[in-house]
Amino acid sequence: MTDLPSLLILTFSPIRSDPRVIKQVELFKDKYRVTTCAYGAAPDGVAEHFALPDDSRGWPSDKVGLISRQYGKVYDGLPAVQAARAVLPKGRFDIILANDLNTLPLALELEPVLGVHSDLHEFAPREKEDNLKWRLFIAPFMRWLCSRYLPAAASVTSVSQGIADEYLKDYGTHTRVVTNAAPYAEGFVRPVGEKVRLIHSAAGQRYRKLENFIEAMKEAPEWLSLDMIVMPNEPDYVAELKAKASTVPSIRFRDPVPYRQLVATLSEYDVSVVFLPPTNFNLKNALPNKFFEAVQARLGLIVGPSPAMVGLVEEYGLGAITEDFSAASLRKTLLSLTPEIIDGWKQAADAAARPLSAESQVVVWQEAIARIAGRDRTATD
Repeated sequence: MTDLPSLLILTFSPIRSDPRVIKQVELFKDKYRVTTCAYGAAPDGVAEHFALPDDSRGWPSDKVGLISRQYGKVYDGLPAVQAARAVLPKGRFDIILANDLNTLPLALELEPVLGVHSDLHEFAPREKEDNLKWRLFIAPFMRWLCSRYLPAAASVTSVSQGIADEYLKDYGTHTRVVTNAAPYAEGFVRPVGEKVRLIHSAAGQRYRKLENFIEAMKEAPEWLSLDMIVMPNEPDYVAELKAKASTVPSIRFRDPVPYRQLVATLSEYDVSVVFLPPTNFNLKNALPNKFFEAVQARLGLIVGPSPAMVGLVEEYGLGAITEDFSAASLRKTLLSLTPEIIDGWKQAADAAARPLSAESQVVVWQEAIARIAGRDRTATD
């Protein structure tokens, strides 16, 4: 019996809480001999796991190296790269699936027998372009990584068509799309109750302008409530939000739930508000996890005029699109809600749950890895 090809899934993220990477593990664990390298404990079902120290950063902090543009030195100095080099054997894996741009040089350096697939979760050169220091010092490093290493990847995927188009335009990299769709979940449509219950989850980062939600919900009618799940990425900012919301009784902050419980938790609500002001290129082209999780939870959706989300909302009749990204526009949309309208959106989400599930998307990864795996096949019968 032929041994399964070996596949290393490499990420500088906490793997058990990274929905995109966990989908890769679930997809490949029975088709390949899967090894993972990431922060945290091993995901279920892998053959081997290399845990990185939680405090080993995967992004640059070498100011002198960045200013002097010694980018090879900057990359070599990344603590996550150093930690991974210390434990990962060179030349042992047939294929490496490298998540995000910061793992790609390391994946190539590890000399997989057959090749590297690069899954780019963002358009890296413009990821934090709203920050002047980032634009001046980090963006050139990201552009260097793209120019130097993307041509060596056997294949590339990203999360939305806008981001894929940008990689092709700027670097000539043909990039296929695997959206952040959630796995299909059996569910049913819960009719709207006496109150319309809204939910929004987000990273607690200032550039996301979460204060728009508080402004939109000021003096909201009693039939409307909003729960917010905000991760403490920027603790001072999150504290500011909670202070501002303390005088808005229609808003409640709730703790995050484990990913496996998320869709079931969301199903308690009526509408997910996925409202991302385009403060940088990636937010403008975002098609986030929360959009697809809302579909699997059979919720309606309210989105801003973000191109990738607008297309799906219109195609499947999933919800409403605000006129712009202002708090006033969001408030206007929220006040127009009725139980009848929302129930129609929920029915549409139920109909779209299978075509918009992860199972319809991950075939692109399956095909890409299979093409790499097939490189060494000889014509034997």
